[in-house]
Parts: sequence; structure tokens; C-alpha cells
Amino acid sequence: MKKAPLTGQELHNLAMNIVGNALRDELQWEFLLVNSELKRDPQFVCVDKNNQKYFVIVRAVPYGEDPQQYDVVFMEIVRKHAEKHNARTLYAGVGLTNTQDESFPIYKDEPYRLNFKGVIEIE
Repeated sequence: MKKAPLTGQELHNLAMNIVGNALRDELQWEFLLVNSELKRDPQFVCVDKNNQKYFVIVRAVPYGEDPQQYDVVFMEIVRKHAEKHNARTLYAGVGLTNTQDESFPIYKDEPYRLNFKGVIEIE
């Protein structure tokens, strides 16, 4: 049986799982809203222990692109929207690559290489 590569939505969900685990386990934030639909932003609305609200934008980034780079114009729009809700804005780019060959897609239930350095605050 031929393996099918992950779809755009599946890659997005994988990136969201990675970021969600970091927000929950490392930062110990509480989720108010989780939106896993591709192209619907923000993906997470969270609060920290001091009740500060955050809008978190998650992007799965293919090999060859820097996961730390983001669309500055788009993120400014999100930041202004977040301000109206007394929230801060964070960007989380998740680089995902096939471990055997970076030009190959990522397949379900196969290992992948991860490039995630955490969230970036948009100020």
C-alpha cells in the first residue's frame, strides 16, 4: 500500500499539537479557545497564571523556510485585533521535514525532523 503524505490540514494539526504541548507543559498556560481549522486565526487563545491573555498564531513551515520568519503585515493586523481584547500576540513557526530526505513529504506515522524554537512575541 502506497503511503500518502500529510495534507496541509494534517501538517497544521501536527504543528498545533507541538505548540499546544509547549504552551501547556512548559508555560503552564490555560486554553480559552483552540481553533484547529487551517487559515482561521488565532489558533490558541490562552491565559497565563497572572490572567494575561495571549493570541497565538501557529504556522507549519516547510523545509527551506525559516520558521522564525513571519508575515509582518498580517501579524500587525492580528496584534491590533488582540489589543482590542487586552491580549498579547505570539507567533509560533514550526519547521517540519522528512528525516530521510528533506525534499520528500512527511508521511503519517513516520518520523520527522522538528525545528521549533518557541514562540515569538509580536510587539
